[in-house]
Amino acid sequence: MSISDETTDAPTKDKPKPPATKAVRDPERTSAAILAAAVKEFMEKGYSGARINEIAKRAGANKRMLYHYFGDKEALYLAVLEGAYVAIRSAESKLHLADHDPVEGIRELALFTWRYFIEHPEFLSLLQTENLMKARHLKRSARIFDLHSPLVAVISDLLERGAAKGVFRADADPVKVYVSIASLGAFYLSNRYTLSTIFRRELTETRALAEWGDHIAHMILASLRP
Repeated sequence: MSISDETTDAPTKDKPKPPATKAVRDPERTSAAILAAAVKEFMEKGYSGARINEIAKRAGANKRMLYHYFGDKEALYLAVLEGAYVAIRSAESKLHLADHDPVEGIRELALFTWRYFIEHPEFLSLLQTENLMKARHLKRSARIFDLHSPLVAVISDLLERGAAKGVFRADADPVKVYVSIASLGAFYLSNRYTLSTIFRRELTETRALAEWGDHIAHMILASLRP
């Protein structure tokens, strides 16, 4: 037997054993998984139809952990709603609208909002569910107003600068401007199948969606002219 064979076959009882690994709990990952699962469950089944058992199953967690992180079903649903608003407001902030020319800023906001609605169908679905309940849960949120104050401030700045340049009327209301942008997008998407059938137009086609985004921007800017 060679020296190498002897070395290979030598007993290893004297070698130190590696320390036993312990399962590491990752609260952030677990809570994020629960939230993501809850978004899908509430989107697909609404508030009444959603089940905690199914959310825990989707998240690969157990109900005990879900209750530990979020409390009851209502608290979890409110966290989902707030998270949906945080996501869109955070994405809007990356547009840096304060650095834009007023006209281009409003156009960019209109197109962004439209594209966001298309890319995030869960957002409109959650809002529709909450509106059916007359914003019962959202009224309990301690942060929802503060989340939207920066958006109103940015739109106000664009409108004021536009008025100073003579391209916007001076009496435009920032909240009405945003509600108009959101309405033109949300109504189209919420009713696209019935509208397609009624008017015999394929409103879900990529080209039709792009054209409607341009239409929203045009309508909003036209309404702001002096």
